[in-house]
Amino acid sequence: MASRSSDKKPVGIATQLTAGGIAGAMEALCCHPLDTIKVRMQLSRSGRAPGTKPRGFLATGAMIVRRETPLALYKGLGAVLSGIIPKMAIRFASFEKYKAWLADKETGQTSVGNIFLAGLGAGVTEAVLVVTPMEVVKIRLQAQQHSLADPLEAPRYRNAGHAVYAIVREEGVRALYRGVTLTALRQATNQGANFTAYQELKRLASRLQPDRQDLPSWQHMAIGLVSGAMGPFSNAPIDTIKTRLQKSEAVPGQSAFERVAVIAREMWRQEGFRSFYKGITPRVLRVAPGQAIVFAVYERVRRVIENLQGSSEEGAYSE
Repeated sequence: MASRSSDKKPVGIATQLTAGGIAGAMEALCCHPLDTIKVRMQLSRSGRAPGTKPRGFLATGAMIVRRETPLALYKGLGAVLSGIIPKMAIRFASFEKYKAWLADKETGQTSVGNIFLAGLGAGVTEAVLVVTPMEVVKIRLQAQQHSLADPLEAPRYRNAGHAVYAIVREEGVRALYRGVTLTALRQATNQGANFTAYQELKRLASRLQPDRQDLPSWQHMAIGLVSGAMGPFSNAPIDTIKTRLQKSEAVPGQSAFERVAVIAREMWRQEGFRSFYKGITPRVLRVAPGQAIVFAVYERVRRVIENLQGSSEEGAYSE
């Protein structure tokens, strides 16, 4: 018997763009404060002195709010929103394309291993095309510890557009791609684990509920929550080193690999093993619910668009 997903027509790129963009915007608006806290924790040098502990998740968030007002938790949001639509469109579109290329030619099914490879490819694609320059700008904005309540305290970067202009003028276009290898590695492992877990859990849920034509949104959200937590635990050291690399300016005569080695060596020597997992709590709290929102909204918006366009076979949805 054919699977329910095989009864549906392929989703068009316009649908992926719209559904992915809306899903990404919702995720950013809901979860960005947690990302700001994560970045500050990763950049923090607290805990280096003997007998002291690194500043925790709640303490970091409270310090930002107290010193810089609650709006400071949304620093860098403009950079995220400006890149979220192409990022999500590229993620879903490239994953579906790679998945189709890797599918069995006779059955049309894609194995678990090939789903993981498709996720890896989607992560690398979005990292190179969108995520790296977006994150360089976002991190520069988030790292600015100025109070939004004091108009006389002028930040170095006023907004995302000004940050791009200043970075390119002062450091060159290549600065927007600082850390691209680490970003690609992080996104690849994230999306490989994310899509594999999501697809397999979704398939399991469908088998356990054969009378359902489509899973309800709350189940998509629950599956996305679990799959979204996979990546952060597997690549936290990569993400922390990447954040510090993108925050810093280039050192003349030093290659990117040498800079990564210096950062990792200094973290190990001055802050210890735990420094590589700084910000893991807000990152998991951001990424896991973020993926729950993304998948639930994506599936819902895609379904609505398909129904409006009549892109699905009427017989496949009749009860």
